[in-house]
Amino acid sequence: MVTVGTVVWLASELMFFAGLFAAYFTIRSVVPELWAQETQLLNLPFATVNTTILVLSSLTCQFGVFAAERGRVGRAGGLLDVKQWGMREWFVTTYVMGAIFIGGQTFEYAELVHKGLTLQSSGYGSVFYLATGFHGIHVIGGLLAFLLVIGRTFVARRFTHEQAISAIVVSYYWHFVDIVWVALFFAIYVIR
Repeated sequence: MVTVGTVVWLASELMFFAGLFAAYFTIRSVVPELWAQETQLLNLPFATVNTTILVLSSLTCQFGVFAAERGRVGRAGGLLDVKQWGMREWFVTTYVMGAIFIGGQTFEYAELVHKGLTLQSSGYGSVFYLATGFHGIHVIGGLLAFLLVIGRTFVARRFTHEQAISAIVVSYYWHFVDIVWVALFFAIYVIR
């Protein structure tokens, strides 16, 4: 039931982001010359590296799910023996990568504000910050979910099927957030 509920909720989130994409492309079609000017401020190489970090975090998240499905909550070997990692180690790695992404997004915002692109500076600024900002809020929500799942494994006496389901549900959310970012990345940074 939790899995089905999560998929239904993610479908509603998909509609929310579809609305943001619609706003972005609508404003873009109304004022195309603004897009030519404002997109020059974007740092594509930096955004590409930041995007790569987020996309790779989906891999580490999935490795954590595989470990949870096997019932391996913690590592069975040394810290550097990645093949023996459990769900915790993979989810902590995913958390760190997600936090780096948020830090990169914050750095990018500071650069853009310094260049004069703000939420109220133009229609482009408004939709850029709304779309990427709401995505960032969703990433932060995912980071909190990782902390919750990891914390529950320390409190519980044994790793149960329900905890494995929690890990799987959090991975659904994280993969969704990553897919939305890839779409945003192409819409904002690549298609100029």
